[in-house]
Amino acid sequence: MERERIQQGRRQLLRASVGMAITPFAFGYAEAKSAAAPALSGFEMPLESAPHERTFMQWPTSLDVYDRASLVDVQLSIARIANTISRYEPVVMLVGRDKAAAARRTLSGDVALWDIPADDLWCRDSGPTFVRNAKGELAVAHIRFNGWGNKQTHRNDAMIAPHIAKRLGLSLLDTGLVGEQGGVEHDGAGTLLAHASCWANPNRNRQSEAEVGKRLLGALGGKKMIWAPGVKGKDITDDHIDALARFIAPGKVLIQLDDQIDYSDPFSVSGHETLRILEQATDARGKRLEIIRLPNPVDIRSKNDDFVASYVNYYVCNGAVIAAQFGDRRADAQARALLQSLYPTRKVEMIDIDPIGESGGGIHCATQQQPQTGHA
Repeated sequence: MERERIQQGRRQLLRASVGMAITPFAFGYAEAKSAAAPALSGFEMPLESAPHERTFMQWPTSLDVYDRASLVDVQLSIARIANTISRYEPVVMLVGRDKAAAARRTLSGDVALWDIPADDLWCRDSGPTFVRNAKGELAVAHIRFNGWGNKQTHRNDAMIAPHIAKRLGLSLLDTGLVGEQGGVEHDGAGTLLAHASCWANPNRNRQSEAEVGKRLLGALGGKKMIWAPGVKGKDITDDHIDALARFIAPGKVLIQLDDQIDYSDPFSVSGHETLRILEQATDARGKRLEIIRLPNPVDIRSKNDDFVASYVNYYVCNGAVIAAQFGDRRADAQARALLQSLYPTRKVEMIDIDPIGESGGGIHCATQQQPQTGHA
């Protein structure tokens, strides 16, 4: 049942959008009509653990999604994440000028504010996807954000990637894709992993799974696409991979999954199906994947039915791994020890971000890395 709880959080957001009138072109991009730009050739998305220039985050402001009390709690959690990361690398908070003073009251002086307004906090999904070429030059592979398949209106968030590309003076390269970076994992060496449910889905892309996979490979510089089916229509993301499985290194996957399948839970069934596919798959080098298992926590602090309890939704920054802890002392300690063993040169920081978990996501969902320029 815990896998269902991992995904149920975004259902809370989906319920908030029920009855909202959204046209197919609500954000200007209901469907990408062109193939990935030839200019993408030679660019690749680095592994998250490669050195960063900075971390981008978004200051949530939407009262269409949150009530006022919940919004304050979520903002405090976003500030806690940003302040923690800022001890290890520069952090930029994207916030409109009219909200900047309120944000500054809870943010460390080390966190910079850029006048780019945001609706919500999910910078992994609406922020820029940075790619780098052999010369070390950066560009933004533009995966257009349409509110998880037009389930919510995010007019500001839909423009964040173009705004950042313009401010940084980077090329904005068309990928021919609608979607979210939280829905795909890249191992930094050519292997991509995703649930087809949130990509080859008419609410984002009407092309075939094969064509969408080709465009994803082109967008991120991949050579091998590993698809698992995922689950459509049961949560707002249509089953993002980054609450279930993450690449730690080339060909090395961490997956959070209990041993037993709960056949009444479509996410448990889907998670085990993803595991079976990974166990049979090879990476871009033709090697079998190394798979590491992590169980779900049980005795968690939050009693919210929609709570996200995903340890694997962590963020790797310069010198640290920023992960959530949930109040299950044994499980939290086990997750910390495992993450420390997987990232031995980094400090594991586990923080309480329960309001974000109750809003349907985690630390990875709230962050977006800008890789350093220069050769990897």
